Amino acid sequence: MPCSASAAVVVMFVLDVAQTGDAVRRNFPVVGRFRDLFITLGEFFRQYFFAMDREEMPFNRAERNWVNRAARNVDNTVAFGSTNNLSPAGSVIFVNCPFPTLESDCAVTEPLLIGPYCRKPYLAPSLFNISGMSYGSLSRPAVRALSKGAALARCWLNTGEGGLSPYHLEGNCDVVFQIGTAKYGVRDEAGRLSGERLSRIAADPRVKMFELKLSQGAKPGKGGILPGAKVTAEIAAIRGIPEGEDSISPNRHPEVNTVGELLDMIANIRNVTGKPTGIKCVIGAYGWLDAMFEEVKRRGIESAPDFIQVDSADGGSGAAPMALMDNVGLLIRESLPLVDNIRKRHGLKQRVRLVASGKFVTPAAVAWALCVGADFVVSARGFMFALGCIQSLKCNRNTCPTGVTTHNPRLQRGLNPADKAVQVANYCTNIRHEVEMIAHSCGVPEPRRLRRYHVRIVQNNGLSVPLNELLPSPDEADNNPIAALAEGKTELHAKLAVAADAPVPGQI
Repeated sequence: MPCSASAAVVVMFVLDVAQTGDAVRRNFPVVGRFRDLFITLGEFFRQYFFAMDREEMPFNRAERNWVNRAARNVDNTVAFGSTNNLSPAGSVIFVNCPFPTLESDCAVTEPLLIGPYCRKPYLAPSLFNISGMSYGSLSRPAVRALSKGAALARCWLNTGEGGLSPYHLEGNCDVVFQIGTAKYGVRDEAGRLSGERLSRIAADPRVKMFELKLSQGAKPGKGGILPGAKVTAEIAAIRGIPEGEDSISPNRHPEVNTVGELLDMIANIRNVTGKPTGIKCVIGAYGWLDAMFEEVKRRGIESAPDFIQVDSADGGSGAAPMALMDNVGLLIRESLPLVDNIRKRHGLKQRVRLVASGKFVTPAAVAWALCVGADFVVSARGFMFALGCIQSLKCNRNTCPTGVTTHNPRLQRGLNPADKAVQVANYCTNIRHEVEMIAHSCGVPEPRRLRRYHVRIVQNNGLSVPLNELLPSPDEADNNPIAALAEGKTELHAKLAVAADAPVPGQI
């Protein structure tokens, strides 16, 4: 045994000295091999031993633990004070009211209508929903669990750009069909949008809306990437692509060159399907939004997108070039209020629903988005955590240890769709419950009554400033509680009549 070990060391020594590709191994044979090993193991040691609860990226241990407890529907309280440092600039603080909403006065968060000018508008029941993750990027048991969990929680499930699989429909949940730049699932042989296939998809009553993806947070300006190892025969058939080959979508819709052509495409999809049609995009340049809404005014209000999903530029659930994930596009904290201001300035708040996506995995993040103007919030990675994801960062390698993003049958065995569906539903339900709790603490009866003046943002000097002062809204009700009361959109107490010129306790 010692002889064989010595022989192995000698062989490695000779190989390391002879090779020229790695300078460390050439200069420090055998020992230099430990560098790659330590780099590989480093992410695990940081996650489990060295990183503090609030240090890790993209999601820290405290956030992941909250999701895990919420998904298991166990006690989610903490003891001995918060570990969240609220001193850094940008920290969010909600403004609690001295007279919070009594439980007896709480209002049920009502469904919200999307697409009033469609033949089949959608009355969306949940303010928190599952963002787009393709079958292919996710495993079969993961999609099955999401579908069944969405049905239990009464939220919608976005298909992602990979087409509609039987597993999306298995749970009989509400489905949003995403049309990516490659038109997977609704493309003809030339890769163009097929009206026949689009109509066939829309005929299923479980498909409630269509989302035209212009860009996504992980890779703005670049199409989706699905490694060939994940393109099985089944996935190839669903998408209409060759089996076993890398599937790379175009970086934009070739037929859309102007805002006019974008509105034309939205109108075509809406006319063929009869269902609400909107767009998903990462915001960088934003003058095109003003141009689009001006064109809507010329064409008529019915020509507007039924919704706009604003995605944050700080990454997503799939694989992407680091240069795009790290440095291109605006973060949701800047882009969401910007888009909200533009739609309100054009008088389209009630016509164009605003959907927020991007690292919204905890109740505080969701409540912030509602304060800023979102009508709905969607999450991808939050639901991946609910499925059992441990942030091993192997999404693009087909080696996911929890079975969420792999097509390896041995690894998929660990993900039981029946059990995980319950966890998905628990997570969604608990998010909504705790967002309602934040709203009641702020003195409003339900989450969509939250406004910008309910949030303060910590500045560099350590002091906080109201969000409505940092980012004023064209809608005065976002800036002034009295204006909100006058519009009938915020109530201090369900049974308390407040004069329009009277100060509101806790808010003024």
